[in-house]
Amino acid sequence: MHLVWDWNGTLLNDIEIVVASTNAAFLKAGGQAITTDDHRRRFRRPIIEFYSESIGRELLETEFLELDEIFHRSYLDALPTVTLTPDATKAMGAWMGTQSLLSMWFHHELVPTVNRFGLDFLRVDGLRDPLNGTYKADHLRTHLGELGLAGGDVVLIGDSVDDADAALAVGARCVLYSGGFTHEENLLACGVPVARTLVEAVALAA
Repeated sequence: MHLVWDWNGTLLNDIEIVVASTNAAFLKAGGQAITTDDHRRRFRRPIIEFYSESIGRELLETEFLELDEIFHRSYLDALPTVTLTPDATKAMGAWMGTQSLLSMWFHHELVPTVNRFGLDFLRVDGLRDPLNGTYKADHLRTHLGELGLAGGDVVLIGDSVDDADAALAVGARCVLYSGGFTHEENLLACGVPVARTLVEAVALAA
């Protein structure tokens, strides 16, 4: 059995800088800052819809791209302070099969960050097309195709509703981690196992 890991909010414990960077964008657009709990309850894809709802008006695509750039600059500035989720290394070591990483973060920034932590995967994929980052399902399908794997041979561990939807779309199993970007109540509604630690997630996946 093969394990596909999500990165942001799952193996990488970056929720705090994500919220801070999101707030930098919201304030620039005249919106109000949100709390970490707000973000975990309300975040969804497409991200432009999350931004529009939180700011209180429909955003044009051009304005969203400007706000996304503000988010991105703020995130990269804070990234050196971020660590892995506390039990990430232990959880990875507990899996007996092969492992890969699939992220909705830009590939050219993902790879050096993964390398900085000394992590080893069969394959690492991020977004190569910045205009094609709406949902994860298509990217998971491509990722598995490159690995030569069928969905039925795979389990995905992630922290979002989008992860569960992506796994369902390719016929893979999924375990969701409640310590990341999405509140546990939202994850439980997906109908897949939910774990409060990554070690527990790996045990459920196995």
